[in-house]
Amino acid sequence: MGWIQRLRRARRQLGAARAPQTDTGDAGADAGLSELLGEAGAALLRSSRATSAVEVTLRDLARAYDRPDIRCFVLPTLVMIDDPRDAARTALFPVTSAALRLDQAGEVERALARATAEHPPPADVVQRLRAVEGSAPRFNSAVRLLGHMILTIGFGLVLDPIASALPIYAVLGLLVGVVVVYGPRVPTLALILPIAAAFGVTSLTIAVLAPLVGDDAIRLVTPALVSLLPGLTLTLAAVELTGNQVVAGASRLIYGGAQLGLLAFGLFAAITIFGAPAGAAPQSQLGAWAPWLGVALTALGYTLFSVAPKGAFPWIVVSLAVAYGAQLAGSHLVGAQLSGFVGAFVVIVFVALLRRLPAAPPSAVMLTCAYWLLVPGALGFIGLSQVAEGSRGGTDLLVQMLVSLLAIAIGMVVGAGLTRDTSTAWRAWRGSGDAPPR
Repeated sequence: MGWIQRLRRARRQLGAARAPQTDTGDAGADAGLSELLGEAGAALLRSSRATSAVEVTLRDLARAYDRPDIRCFVLPTLVMIDDPRDAARTALFPVTSAALRLDQAGEVERALARATAEHPPPADVVQRLRAVEGSAPRFNSAVRLLGHMILTIGFGLVLDPIASALPIYAVLGLLVGVVVVYGPRVPTLALILPIAAAFGVTSLTIAVLAPLVGDDAIRLVTPALVSLLPGLTLTLAAVELTGNQVVAGASRLIYGGAQLGLLAFGLFAAITIFGAPAGAAPQSQLGAWAPWLGVALTALGYTLFSVAPKGAFPWIVVSLAVAYGAQLAGSHLVGAQLSGFVGAFVVIVFVALLRRLPAAPPSAVMLTCAYWLLVPGALGFIGLSQVAEGSRGGTDLLVQMLVSLLAIAIGMVVGAGLTRDTSTAWRAWRGSGDAPPR
């Protein structure tokens, strides 16, 4: 009987030695892929991507690793990965950090495209994503401040091109840049940053700057607050709502509305203390060339302030010019409220074509900049500001903002869908080996 017991004990030891090795290997691979998908989703959200676009990217990445059974759920601040082979099943990846710079967003897009095509070990991709997110900017704070000032001047030339207002745009852009660049380092100030920035520049404008120029104080203030305006957030909210992403779209819409509300509160506090700004006399605007110069300055300012990748500036200029030109043409064809549809549709298709060129930067770099020129955030801020002043025109501007948001969102959805379907058909045709139709 002793040899039977020794045989059973040996079999148990052999089974225990084999089973953990197999299970650990499978679980480790699955856990590595789940971590990759979660880290990738969080990085894409920090790159200002819509949740629907993030889910499509994660599904493509899972299929590339032969795991189409993994399910991905994406919210604006959370990524959930459900792996049926994992005992824990659902892994949560919160998005708690600030938005990525343009160079970081571009590197994230490149890393995920490479992972989809080459299927490296998931741990290597995760390590690369973390290295990108921890990388230092190539521009220091002084250069970023200069970029914010140039960005304000460019945006002002697009929104309200008045020669006498240009020095004011520069001063206010520099002041808000100081708050935006250095404010997050002070925890207390970071909580009230939109209110502090809006209150400070509005008070200065009402008390000192607006009387010197004779222009509307709200329009003088708006370009300086461009980096705080939630135009991109509201646009993404409209995209998600039109794509049936109800929870994500509603939460972004509420967040964007809250940001506008904080800015308007700072402006209202300044009006309450310093009095309502005096009525502005009509000002002669610069020629038709001024907005195009503003487009170029916006591209330069955005390149410096948001730290675009090396060599991306000419491509950003082209994408901004196409977005503004398409929106301008759309205003003549379908009206100003629906011009955002034309601008968003054209720029998405155009950037998709540019992306095929080897020297072009990632699409995230060009599209993120182009969305700023669609200006729904500025319209919303001006509308709320006029409501705070008691003007009936503010309500009309808010309605125009909502219509513009929907137009831009539909243009983005249609443009992205057309681009995706065309790329799929092209890959299928190339894979079939058939001759092209004549």
